[in-house]
Amino acid sequence: MDNGRTMKLIAAMSGGVDSAVAAARAVELGHEVVGVHLALSSNPQKYRSGARGCCTIEDSHDARRAADVIGIPFYIWDMAEEFHEGVVENFISEYASGRTPNPCLRCNEKIKFAAVLDRARALGFDGVATGHYAQMVETPLGRMMYRAADPKKDQSYVLAVLNTEQLAGAYFPLGDTVKEDTRKEAKARGLYVANKPDSHDICFVPSGDNAGWLRDRLGSEVGPIVDETGTQLGEHKGAYTYTIGQRRGLGLSVPGEHGQPRYVLKIEPKTNTVVVGDHEALAVNHIVGDSPIWCGPVPIAETVYEGFAQVRAHGEPLACTYSHQGSEITVDLVKPLFGLAAGQGLVIYDGDRVVGSATVSETA
Repeated sequence: MDNGRTMKLIAAMSGGVDSAVAAARAVELGHEVVGVHLALSSNPQKYRSGARGCCTIEDSHDARRAADVIGIPFYIWDMAEEFHEGVVENFISEYASGRTPNPCLRCNEKIKFAAVLDRARALGFDGVATGHYAQMVETPLGRMMYRAADPKKDQSYVLAVLNTEQLAGAYFPLGDTVKEDTRKEAKARGLYVANKPDSHDICFVPSGDNAGWLRDRLGSEVGPIVDETGTQLGEHKGAYTYTIGQRRGLGLSVPGEHGQPRYVLKIEPKTNTVVVGDHEALAVNHIVGDSPIWCGPVPIAETVYEGFAQVRAHGEPLACTYSHQGSEITVDLVKPLFGLAAGQGLVIYDGDRVVGSATVSETA
């Protein structure tokens, strides 16, 4: 990392195998490393208990044990307030507005590489090392982020919210490694977490029941499900519990034209209405994203470039052309994408290099 220069690094230790091996590698390279576990809730049990999330009491214990094996100091940093305001409240407000957010992008942007990096630098550290799978490459134009060597574990999509200043202090020791080898290495190092399952789902939503969690906080006001002509076909218990492209859970007894299933096409929070239609109506060829974040040199404004767009963490990169006009980026897809909601993350790639990201605001 960083051309062999010895650094002082905070190792963000989630309690999983990836962050443990990343911390061990940083130490092995001769860096001065301090392990830190982020307490994201003042009461971890209210988010999730068990191996599915990354906000649990068990995770903090696992992180401490890993730090002991590696032989580094270990601390727990209370980030509960920042996490609740920057991630949980954002998640609720976005759904209430009829948008579909990605909380992992917000967590990386607001917590792991903003609040943590700011605190680390204030304490005299050079940066933060994590167990994310992405590669940092030093170029004549500065540090740039590329996809990980393991395509199945690549996390560059959720890291594309980092700006150039944050990327300068971000270190990903596992970027050149496949997950299977990470587990083997953890076992060889005697790390207890070698066989621990990966976390998944949204860490602060119990049992992965997003709709039920949102109803508890936003209520369950009954509203109409209508087709594109405005004809009511059924009722729902909270428009915000649906997302664009959803087919299951509509509870409609009236089939669509030619017996085809219906999909959610639009969510109208002001009228508490869900609009449904056939699959072809979900086709998206044009995307507008707001507040772009560039992970390297800013493209020349109003210049059209060729690249790839990705709108889901493990989605397929889609060939496209793109350009930006300062606060907006516009993307035209070579082939249509089916089912894209406002609020989702849009990431642009030049081959395997991350160009930047934005939040989807319009589709057509």
